[in-house]
Amino acid sequence: MCHQSCIDFGKKYLSEEDVRGKHVIEVGSLDVNGSLRPTVETFCPAKYIGVDIQPGKGVDQVCKAEHLVRCFGRNRFDVLICTELLEHANNWKKTISNFKNVLKPEGIMIITTRSKGFGYHGFPYDFWRYEISDMERIFSDFIIETVEKDPLSSGVFIKVKKPVGFIENKLGAYRLYSIEFKRRGTIIESTLYFPLFFIIRQIFREWPRRRKQAKPPTGVKI
Repeated sequence: MCHQSCIDFGKKYLSEEDVRGKHVIEVGSLDVNGSLRPTVETFCPAKYIGVDIQPGKGVDQVCKAEHLVRCFGRNRFDVLICTELLEHANNWKKTISNFKNVLKPEGIMIITTRSKGFGYHGFPYDFWRYEISDMERIFSDFIIETVEKDPLSSGVFIKVKKPVGFIENKLGAYRLYSIEFKRRGTIIESTLYFPLFFIIRQIFREWPRRRKQAKPPTGVKI
């Protein structure tokens, strides 16, 4: 998934030098409403692999984001692109750890995701909101080349580079803003309570429609 401002960010900050002859992976590559892939492929990468949790347009291999290292191994790609996926990844710490470790030293990562103020949009779920300060903390073990707000909506974009001698930072106690609970929370809370939250949400959405369908037409005797 990738809307216009995501595409513009990628075009601005991904150069031919970053991509030509390199191995590129796009995580969350199912093309629902646009993709950076056509732009990146004009730079002639050696290989471009799109992965997602379901097959479809733009998906070359089905693989969960938190299983990238299991699927491909460590230090395999020169460029990692992830647009509009992270807010949907419940276990964001494991997902980002896989991003960092599947990337080669001096590899480039481009990420776009949503910030507080952007409404719930489940595909099928929606968990987290990221701010610039979150990205700066999460990627404090990388070289941050640029981080900025989405100019069109509530979101954050970042380009980072993996340093030689990379040592992964510790994010165990770090809390993100939860769209479910409207406060900063943990993965454990989300895992325990989200199924119930989702069921209740669906009941309240369906109840007016079901009630209307069950109501007999005016003037009909029962």
